[in-house]
Amino acid sequence: MNDQKGLSYREAGVDIEAGNKAVERVKPHAKRTFRPEVLSDIGGFGGLFSVPKGYKEPVLVSGTDGVGTKLKIAFMMDKHDTVGQDVVAYCVNDVVVQGAEILFFLDYIGIDQLDPDKVEAIVKGVADGCEQAGCALLGGETAELPGFYKEGEYDLVGFCVGAVEKDQIIDGSTVAPGDVILGLGSSGLHSSGYSLARKAVLEMAGYTVKDHVEELGTTVGEEMLVPTRIYVKPLLSLLNKVKVKGISNITGGGFNDNIIRILPDGVEARIKKGSWPIQPIFPFIQQCGQVEESEMYRTFNMGIGMVVIVAKNEEEQAVGLLREHGEKIYRIGEIVQGEKGVKIE
Repeated sequence: MNDQKGLSYREAGVDIEAGNKAVERVKPHAKRTFRPEVLSDIGGFGGLFSVPKGYKEPVLVSGTDGVGTKLKIAFMMDKHDTVGQDVVAYCVNDVVVQGAEILFFLDYIGIDQLDPDKVEAIVKGVADGCEQAGCALLGGETAELPGFYKEGEYDLVGFCVGAVEKDQIIDGSTVAPGDVILGLGSSGLHSSGYSLARKAVLEMAGYTVKDHVEELGTTVGEEMLVPTRIYVKPLLSLLNKVKVKGISNITGGGFNDNIIRILPDGVEARIKKGSWPIQPIFPFIQQCGQVEESEMYRTFNMGIGMVVIVAKNEEEQAVGLLREHGEKIYRIGEIVQGEKGVKIE
């Protein structure tokens, strides 16, 4: 008779107790984001959220995204308290451009081995992002998947839901020649183009994340981990006072692939280079990888994280309101008659 003890889940690589401990440690971070509409606690099978009062004909708007290969920099730096803001930003910035108030957010962490300290750091960043966006961290999932991820690595993705009155949806359909294109400054790379950035800087130029670069004023790693800016509250405040025609989140695909999403047929967006300051990280990457300028504008935000289109007579008020909210705002172009598209000149 075989007296050998049977294999346990923990011996197979999954620590249920560590998972329970992680849930308890992230609860305070989630609770500080709760809105009055939250009807459930963290740890249940699903998050409960009542539709906010005051809407007459609410339309729900959803978005999902991940941090992407920016996580590779977090792994190299062993710094995990900012990428949570990135995953929130990339979801909520996509949803707010349609005029929606962000209601709640859910996160998913798939990790090789569950470390409560690391999970808490990640979720703290998520909660920070939710506070900036004014939404509740309603719940999420942490999955320990030994043998699936490399040791010390994880993936981080998110999902959010917002609401907007049906007759106030912003879809770009009213954009017309003569309208002004305003650009809101980014915090840097945000979370796009990291495959190119890492290859150029870390492989081709041979830098490490710990190298201090004079023109950046910090280390490569710290600069590349600057969290994505969240534009929700300034934009919602703007929408209450100015008739905004279109909003575009400048993410992967840069100016060309994102601004075209909000253009109707028969108009062209003309972007004027030099009308806003470009952070040092962008020419640094370009030089490290000998990247063509057109590729830079097609891949990165180049210092502009969000684009707002308004009528010319609304420009002054829009600029003033956004600056009151601490945004760096620039007139970066105009809408002209022509074939639908984006021209950078």
